[in-house]
Amino acid sequence: MIRHAVNAMEFIIVTGMSGAGKSQAIKTLEDLGVFCIDNLPASLIPTVADLCAHSEQRIDRVAFVIDVREGEFLGSLEEVLATLREGGHPVRVIFLDADDQVLLRRFSESRRPHPLAPQGSILEGISLERQRMAHLRTEAERVIDTSGLTIHDLRKLLVSTFRDHRPGGKTTITLVSFGYRHGLPPDADLVFDLRCLPNPHFQEELRPLTGHHPAVYKFLLEDPQARSYLEQVWGFLRFAFPHYLQEGRAYLTIALGCTGGRHRSVTAAEYLVRQFHAEGQEVGVLHRDIEKV
Repeated sequence: MIRHAVNAMEFIIVTGMSGAGKSQAIKTLEDLGVFCIDNLPASLIPTVADLCAHSEQRIDRVAFVIDVREGEFLGSLEEVLATLREGGHPVRVIFLDADDQVLLRRFSESRRPHPLAPQGSILEGISLERQRMAHLRTEAERVIDTSGLTIHDLRKLLVSTFRDHRPGGKTTITLVSFGYRHGLPPDADLVFDLRCLPNPHFQEELRPLTGHHPAVYKFLLEDPQARSYLEQVWGFLRFAFPHYLQEGRAYLTIALGCTGGRHRSVTAAEYLVRQFHAEGQEVGVLHRDIEKV
């Protein structure tokens, strides 16, 4: 049993589907100064927590990668997490997921066997893993779908989530620009459709640019319809954000979509970043589809 914590540590459980990006996630957390341990049996987590609590080196945050490799130890995880919380430690569970076909492609490209199907069908292994991990997915504070994310996108998202996040800290806001033709971001809390705004794609001189470019930004912000729309979006967010804070949620993902995800949605995200910064609120931004055509 863990002794009650005098200085509570934050415990981050990184879990999810094999091939969904857990290795990249733990590397990113290490870069952020989090003490990380991969593939430790769940039953040993309380022992490690006690060792960290009494370490000469101050350890504020500890992350464990817990997945289907745990085998029979996986079933004890819920009891272990309850023990940590009883010891006064905040515990957050992050679940990484992806579409079955995306996972299949990643395993095929890496030529690695699935841990539940070393000699058999990868899809069968994925299906079995989904069954075994379903209870952890429902327990997760945040589910991140990495199907449409590059390694760099995932890193940016994790950095914006954990860089300044501490127990009792502020809600972490992430703005995501995307293209509807590439699908909605699965983890979006709020979605704003920008396809009704003037489209820079139809301006020959603006088409090869992105919403980062000053000319595209100027084109949209000087258009009365577009500017009024974005001001209304910002007005709603200013109104709604305190209510999300009162709810006590740790993350808020705001998705902004246009047709392709290169022009209007990018400019809108950058516009909102400036508004949040002017209010003294830090936000992360991810332009998911800016490089896609």
